[in-house]
Amino acid sequence: MNSSDALERLSEGIANRAVGETQMNLASSRSHCVYIFSVQHGSTADDKVRAGKIVLVDLAGSEKVEKTGAEGRVLDEAKTINKSLSALGNVINALTTAKPNHVPYRDSKLTRILQDALGGSSRAALLCCCSPSSSNAPESLSTIRFGTRHIP
Repeated sequence: MNSSDALERLSEGIANRAVGETQMNLASSRSHCVYIFSVQHGSTADDKVRAGKIVLVDLAGSEKVEKTGAEGRVLDEAKTINKSLSALGNVINALTTAKPNHVPYRDSKLTRILQDALGGSSRAALLCCCSPSSSNAPESLSTIRFGTRHIP
């Protein structure tokens, strides 16, 4: 696959992403988006190929249900999003303890998908995005707490 094919697939993924309107956000992402790039370096002629993966994840935002006015399907989506974000936090907490007994990867589809990227000898970075609006200060503070809670 060449770079233009990869960009086309990325565009397809973005176009198919679930987006919905809430009282807080007219185009709120109602889904997580995971991009997994398999990369290789080296020559197959001399069997010195190094392979790896780059995993980029755009997590759905965690919005307080009371502020969004979510009902019905949107409320169910919010609960699912919050549950998977909580499960991700639990996995990261387990991984950052000195000697984890059990890492709860199986608690959500998201953490199962990210298991290889988070565990073993993988390296991970977390980028948290906050709103500059003072009306979103509680959500931004929650995002900052999530990020700092998971720095080993």
